[in-house]
Amino acid sequence: MHSATAFSLLSFIRKQECNRPAIQQLHSHLIFASACVVSTSTPIIFTLWNSILRHYSLGPFPQEALFLFKHLQHNLPHGFFFDSFSYSFLVKAASNLSRPCIGKQVHCLTFKSGFQAHVYVQTALVDMYASCRCLVESHNVFEEMPVRNSVTWNAFMTGLSKWGELRLARAVFNRMPEKNLVTWTGMIDGYTRTGKFIEALLLFREMVVSEGIKPSEVTLLTIFPAIWNVGYLESCQMLHAYGEKSGINSFDIRVMNSLVDAYSKCGSIQCASKVFDDIADDSRNLVSWTSIISGYAMSGMAKEASDCFIMMQSAHIQPNQVTLLSVLHACSHGGLVDVGVEFFRKMVNDFGLQPNIKHYGSLIDMLGRAGRLEEAERVALEVPNGISNAVMWRTLLGACSFYGNAELGQRVMLKVLELEKTYGGDYVLLSNIFSNSGRYIDSEGVRRLMNEENAQKVPGLSFG
Repeated sequence: MHSATAFSLLSFIRKQECNRPAIQQLHSHLIFASACVVSTSTPIIFTLWNSILRHYSLGPFPQEALFLFKHLQHNLPHGFFFDSFSYSFLVKAASNLSRPCIGKQVHCLTFKSGFQAHVYVQTALVDMYASCRCLVESHNVFEEMPVRNSVTWNAFMTGLSKWGELRLARAVFNRMPEKNLVTWTGMIDGYTRTGKFIEALLLFREMVVSEGIKPSEVTLLTIFPAIWNVGYLESCQMLHAYGEKSGINSFDIRVMNSLVDAYSKCGSIQCASKVFDDIADDSRNLVSWTSIISGYAMSGMAKEASDCFIMMQSAHIQPNQVTLLSVLHACSHGGLVDVGVEFFRKMVNDFGLQPNIKHYGSLIDMLGRAGRLEEAERVALEVPNGISNAVMWRTLLGACSFYGNAELGQRVMLKVLELEKTYGGDYVLLSNIFSNSGRYIDSEGVRRLMNEENAQKVPGLSFG
């Protein structure tokens, strides 16, 4: 193969980031052209093979990187050896396959080939072991490295935080000779994902105020969950202003969507609506619409949630199950029963979405609140056995209690008992339904049954 042709192919590979068929065709062409034969092998040919190995290892089919490596092992001409890139790509393939056993084999090969002190290869091993939750092995490789770079430190620290080892991750964070934006973001993300929201916010503040490091869009996306879980509206406004000033808001729809969600969960639906309106019509995606609809639902603004859902359809955005659950929840608490029933019908017939137990539960709750108990019962009876649960029937039992429907309450209780017999609250509820209807003998019978089943009512708690 001529060098010019090889360079052209190398340029072609670098443009085919996710084009698996194109890479496979090139792979076949190289084999057909005998690129591994001694007489035609040159350094550029080996670079081609490494490029294909890289694409396979990073793509959706990393096992093909292993097949290619094995092929090259048996066909590599005399004088050509795998380099640090080859082993790094191979380790990445093992990581993406979540196969630490393969990674350990590659680890052994790196030692045999003299790469036991190579910072890039060893960093790939640290990351691979950490990704596969082999934290002891990751720690051992990390501690044995004579030289570490910032990528090594970040890989080890984020691996620890990913699996909830925050104390160890913070110790590594504190040991780092140099901390960059990736380092801070990784540690903040660890706190956020494990529910340590105050720690995440304090670390974010230290990064910005004490260290003077400006957050990126990734950092903002990492800290938003901490803000809305704690409910810090001021922090949300501060990040909003920073995003406007830095220009992040104008080019990253993910940040704008997170702002809509954060403002809603911090109790400022007006700000959420304003941010949503600032998003260009052609930039709004499913997450944008779902976030604002969920915000209206949480704020008890059923009409606005319903109208927004209709606007979403006009914009030709297909809803998903989360969107439908939000709008059903809004209709349930806002009394828009007929609208909610119609949305549920569209979910199945128009959007082709399969309702789950939460959708059925929301519809039953909606009908129960409106006193349409027989309709709610029919819906409950239509729920597939595989997803039906006691909570759904318990919701209907509560509606029967509210409206004093003892006959239906008795039928519903039988369904509850088929699924769960030991929750005393159900017996107490039905007993009260009978008692309020003047059926005192039936009420006493339910109490006796409760004792026979040894059902316990969970006692309430008081802060007084």
